[in-house]
Parts: sequence; structure tokens; C-alpha cells
Amino acid sequence: MKDRDRKTAHYLKDIYKKLHKTFGPQQWWPAESPFEVIVGAILTQNTAWTNVEKAITCLKKKKLLNPRKLYKIDKKDLAKLIRPCGYYNVKSARLKSFLQKLFSEFKGDLGSMFSLDTCALRDCLLQVNGIGPETADSILLYAANRPVFVIDAYTRRFLNRHGLVGKDADYQHIQLLFEKNLPRKTSLFNEYHALIVRLAKDFCRKKPLCDKCPLKRAKGA
Repeated sequence: MKDRDRKTAHYLKDIYKKLHKTFGPQQWWPAESPFEVIVGAILTQNTAWTNVEKAITCLKKKKLLNPRKLYKIDKKDLAKLIRPCGYYNVKSARLKSFLQKLFSEFKGDLGSMFSLDTCALRDCLLQVNGIGPETADSILLYAANRPVFVIDAYTRRFLNRHGLVGKDADYQHIQLLFEKNLPRKTSLFNEYHALIVRLAKDFCRKKPLCDKCPLKRAKGA
């Protein structure tokens, strides 16, 4: 390992330790089943998680948080049920696209879909209209328990402010920063990403609270 890579690996591990000490375990993703994670990952696009929770609660009350039941329901009726999450017509269509893939290629069996190796499963998810790299990787990490690091706007902001990536760095470049320099463990990637989200919401905001940030000493390390 080159000296630069060693320094990056050490820095990322140090950040993780500080975040974990500050915030503790995040126990993310909050869901009762892998399918609920998938639904949440699709619904959370361009909205706050509190709105997603409202939509998922609505589906649970109607006893519809089930692949077969959502597959059978009319797209317009589904849109009404998930209205709290915003862009409900678009997201209803995306959920339906995922379910169409699940039932046409895997007979509605999520276990069968998840039997694919990680690369094949990621490609399969990316074929679904409306599922991009971030959503696909969220499903891989949090629903399928694969050691894939999720890159979102929070992660980009945090890394850019700490000088680890440039503003124009692409998704794969940022993802490799974590996957090449950290032990490839699902539990670690899960917790690290959740901690970054917590950091971004509490301190590394669009208008950052740098003086209060638990990482202020790590900056420029």
C-alpha cells in the first residue's frame, strides 16, 4: 500500500471512530423486512425520511406492504397511498417498475433475486426505471446485506469539505475511496454511511456548524 493510501485509510478509520464515539450506533435502516427497505429506498428519493415514514405507515395500515399485494394494486391507487412522500405519481411508477422486474424475472421471490451475485444484482436493479446508483446501492447494502458503500449528497458534501474529493468527482471514484481503504464489511459500511448522514444533518449542513463539529480536529489531517 502506498503512503498516500495508508494516510487515506488511517484518516477514514479515524473519522469513523470519532463519529461512532460521538453518535453511537445508528441502527440504520429502520425497517421490518428487506422489502420494506426497498420501498423506502425508492420513496426517499428527493424527500425527507419523515415523509417516507408516513407513506410506509399508510401502506402498513392497509396491510399492503407486501410484494404481491403492491404488484396487484392499481398504479393510481398506489400513488394516493404514498402521497405523503411527494412526487407520488413518479414514485408509484418506479415501485411498479421494480415489482414488474421482480415478478417477470423472479416470480415475485425476493430471495431468488437476492441469490444473484453482487455485480449481477446491481445491474439488475439499475435496469429498473428510476433506480440509479445511490438507490441500487442502498438496496444492496441495507436490504441484501452486501458490502457496498452508498454515496449520497451528504457523503459528497462531507468528503469535499474535508478535502478528500473534488466537487466534480464521480460516483464510482467516491465509492472506491471507501471500498479500497476500509475493510470490506457490510456492518462497517452500513454504520459508516449512517453516521455520515447523522453528521450531515446535525453539523455538516449547507450552512455548516464547523466549530461544533466532532471532526473539527480531523480536518486537514
